[in-house]
Amino acid sequence: MTEPVLESVGPVEAAGPAEPVMLVAPVKPVEPAEPVGGDGPVGDRLSAVVRSRLGRSLHVRHLDAGSCNGCDWEIAALLNPYHDLQRLGIDIVASPRHADLLLVTGIMTRNLEQAARLTYEAMPEPRLVVAVGACAISGGVFAGTYAGRSGIADVLPVDVRVPGCPPRPEALLEGLLVAVGRLPGRR
Repeated sequence: MTEPVLESVGPVEAAGPAEPVMLVAPVKPVEPAEPVGGDGPVGDRLSAVVRSRLGRSLHVRHLDAGSCNGCDWEIAALLNPYHDLQRLGIDIVASPRHADLLLVTGIMTRNLEQAARLTYEAMPEPRLVVAVGACAISGGVFAGTYAGRSGIADVLPVDVRVPGCPPRPEALLEGLLVAVGRLPGRR
């Protein structure tokens, strides 16, 4: 049985000078989503765009720059049989020298700044950077701490931001689709 989704029913004035309160009410249960792999609409578009822009697989290098690993688990979920990232023509690679796209999670700790720059510089042109999660985008709850930055944009040029804490695998696929769309077409 699936849990009901909560939907906002609008502001309600509280008795007295307090702020308006937002109430939520249960709605109908959500049906399980259709797989977004090679048979789903996002998967089909992503696979087609990757092949038209690159003429081969998209190679992604993941860089954890100080995350809680929530975003990393969602990235790992893209490799399971339900989403099957490799079926879409996307491979996770171990070396930045083979990567087209850098997928960064975490707040960008000060200890990883130089390593992140070197990783980015080792990537061949054209290269893309995708910030995954609230921490990579803005520092999240860790913004302004002594050990980290307020997101990765202070260190690397970010092309696409995928919001969430952590973002769902479907949002990651959509972010990859947007990022690949920024690549120049094949010559």
